[in-house]
Amino acid sequence: MHERNPNRSLTTEDLYALPDDGNSHELVRGVLATEPPPGGEHGRVEAQVVMLLKTFVRRHRLGRIYAGDTGFILARSPDTVRGPDVAFVSRERVGSIDVGPGYIPGAPDLAVEILSPGNRRGDVQSKVADYLAAGARRVWVIDPSVPCVQVYRTLLDSRLLSRSDELEGEDVLPGFRVKVAELFED
Repeated sequence: MHERNPNRSLTTEDLYALPDDGNSHELVRGVLATEPPPGGEHGRVEAQVVMLLKTFVRRHRLGRIYAGDTGFILARSPDTVRGPDVAFVSRERVGSIDVGPGYIPGAPDLAVEILSPGNRRGDVQSKVADYLAAGARRVWVIDPSVPCVQVYRTLLDSRLLSRSDELEGEDVLPGFRVKVAELFED
């Protein structure tokens, strides 16, 4: 990595070259954003979401599921790289992206963020805005503490689903339906 100049924005390449320090790093308009590893509840819910989505996507051959904070390049100059907890990229788009080493160009069709106790509302809204501005068709923000899911089509068009509601894939994952409560089951 280049020697850090405080007046220079970091690039996607700088971010990719960072050593693994056990934290999650994202790049937001050229500035490094760091979060500590999430806790056990976060990991448990993430595993459940991955399992439910992966099973459905594979059965219907809809595309590819990514997990574990896979980096997506959402903007350049200055660079923004976000790592949703879970992401879906449609079959139509999978063939056009290079999935070699490095980050995936463009937004996922669906970005899923799972809140941890330390997440600040403004930071989460910033992530949602970045995904949507880069072309994500839906963003799901899952809050295990309530538990609920906020589904975003746009920043101004969202709806809150509680445990008893059904989460649907709509036009992004046609036919996907699951009770919100299932996201939080073991």
